[in-house]
Amino acid sequence: MAAADRITGCTCARLRKLTRRITQHYDVRLAPAGLRVTQYSLLATLCHGGPAKLSALAGAMEMDRTTLSRNLKPLADAGFVAVAAGDDARERLVTATERGRRAWLAAREQWRRAQDEVNRVLGVGKVAALHELLEESLARLRAARTGQGEPVGSRSPHRRRR
Repeated sequence: MAAADRITGCTCARLRKLTRRITQHYDVRLAPAGLRVTQYSLLATLCHGGPAKLSALAGAMEMDRTTLSRNLKPLADAGFVAVAAGDDARERLVTATERGRRAWLAAREQWRRAQDEVNRVLGVGKVAALHELLEESLARLRAARTGQGEPVGSRSPHRRRR
């Protein structure tokens, strides 16, 4: 890579700064509904897509199973999701409960307000371009990862195997 093609600064750090700021924005707007944006996103995925195997849901959310399980726990404790054995005893099936569906529907207005504020502050065109860039980047990173023989959603290199 030529020096002129080299990017300075850490892409990961910059993305994490942005995601922290955006997460704070949505969390403040969703607080009256009693949800955090991570919880809202999980409920939305389950309400739109129906019950999902834990591994499939982790893949759809771009999370490892441990992080997903940690994020599902408060939702299960609140009665918003049910986690049960799947067809295979090793697999878990996650379902949004009726209570969870109601919580998600009740929070949609606050989510919409948060999204509209982001659109207003950044500009609709910039948000649309950002979404396109993020989706393209995710697809390229998935392809690069699977091209190395690693399945998408494989373990983090920092986690120890038992």
